[in-house]
Amino acid sequence: MSRHSITSQPATPIPADDLRRDFRVARPETDSTLPHIGLVGDTYTLLLTGRDTDGRYCLIDMHIPPGGGPPLHRHDFEESFILLHGEIEAIFRGRKTVVKAGETLSIPANSPHSFSNAIESTGPPAVYLRAGGAGRILRAGRRASRCPDRAAA
Repeated sequence: MSRHSITSQPATPIPADDLRRDFRVARPETDSTLPHIGLVGDTYTLLLTGRDTDGRYCLIDMHIPPGGGPPLHRHDFEESFILLHGEIEAIFRGRKTVVKAGETLSIPANSPHSFSNAIESTGPPAVYLRAGGAGRILRAGRRASRCPDRAAA
């Protein structure tokens, strides 16, 4: 069993409710305070940040134009995509796969990968979930580490 598996950890009681935290509803169609970040021709809207989730994850709505998407890169956090519309072509360690609406893609931390909008739709192809630090990377306008050799991934 994986050393990261929840069943490999000793059982601990569930902590008390943290009354300092509140729930959050993200309304990207009407909430003008949500940050929109443009990188490599794509638009990322931060629906939930690490601050909203006590650093556990962030939730980002992506608008990737046809043929758009980030170049080959890697980062030190897990990344999962839930495709709502369209298709993306994902490249993971040099292996290409097409992910379609209704499907989910999970990328392990530190692994070289890229993705692109694989069809002519201009609608938002995905909402994706990342570790809490991803929002800080996008906000700072920094990219994750680009792989020096695109063919090596």
